[in-house]
Amino acid sequence: MYIVLMAGGAGTRFWPLSRFETPKQLLKIAGEKTMLQETFDRVAPLTDKDKILIITGAHLAQKVAEQLPDLPEKNIIAEPFGRNTAPCIALASAIIRKRSGGDGAVSVILPADHLIGDDEAFREIIRGAVEHARERDVLMTLGIKPAYPETGYGYIQREEAPCCVSRFPIYKVKTFAEKPNMETAARFLESGDFYWNSGIFVWNIRSIMNEFQRQMTDMYEMLPAVESAVDGPAMAAAIEHMYSSIRPESIDYGIMENAADVRVIESEFNWNDLGSWEAVYNISPKTKDENAHMQAIPMTLDSRNNFFYTSSGKLVAAIDVEDMILVETEDTILLCKRQSSQRVKEIVDKLKIKDLTQYL
Repeated sequence: MYIVLMAGGAGTRFWPLSRFETPKQLLKIAGEKTMLQETFDRVAPLTDKDKILIITGAHLAQKVAEQLPDLPEKNIIAEPFGRNTAPCIALASAIIRKRSGGDGAVSVILPADHLIGDDEAFREIIRGAVEHARERDVLMTLGIKPAYPETGYGYIQREEAPCCVSRFPIYKVKTFAEKPNMETAARFLESGDFYWNSGIFVWNIRSIMNEFQRQMTDMYEMLPAVESAVDGPAMAAAIEHMYSSIRPESIDYGIMENAADVRVIESEFNWNDLGSWEAVYNISPKTKDENAHMQAIPMTLDSRNNFFYTSSGKLVAAIDVEDMILVETEDTILLCKRQSSQRVKEIVDKLKIKDLTQYL
């Protein structure tokens, strides 16, 4: 079993704490370790360390190495620039095919910055998915059984009946759905046949390579040159040439939505992609007024349902304030309604347009 941690994201919805040089996956957001370190510790019992790959940005590779000193240096794979998840996964698949000496190895792909509450339950689901995918030409994804109508996640609709006997229910995927509005999310939950899309995948290398060849031919044709250069002096140059020649694309749009046989394994462990500051509020301990804080000293009067973060442990005095998020860093203050926290990415986009790169 090979495991690939995707750690190249910018984490823009966690601005201003998440920055170009220190994105979300390298931060301590929900514990004493960084999100990357927690994810690595979660998957480490599943396989040997030399079979765990970290795909990250070239500018982050050294920091990843510092956070994971036990990981072989050759397993930190640097992307010259971001091209979304499809190229990341294609690159990892080529490396695994070369190192494993064939296309029979099973790979587990997951983001490095998700919060999972029950590590052993997660590992059991992964083992079940690997067992199913090992001898079958299928693409597997983990579907999280939804606990409430969430508008910040994509959804997966399954077929009515399980497609096979397993330790866990496994279904053929009927369709993928974009992030819905609240009414649609409530309907998804009521139907009972939708899951949250976790962005966690399991397949054998043969199956995913066949889909790249069929659906993303231009990218697939770049892989032999990369594969032949793996672990050699020309590896970085081969990767840069590939990334310079392909378009950005997500694995969902590029492969999953039109793949020949996609299956979802039902997963009930506690999962959160921590995709916004509101998500951090939701998992944080609350006061009797439903306020939450990190590294801040709150002093509130008639204020409810707020989240306060300060990088310097400042006192935050709030009067008659409701449903707000305040995030203070050394050079920036973010203030927004909790339900608008997904729009933080729009502020990051405006900073880029205005060339205010010192705040990125």
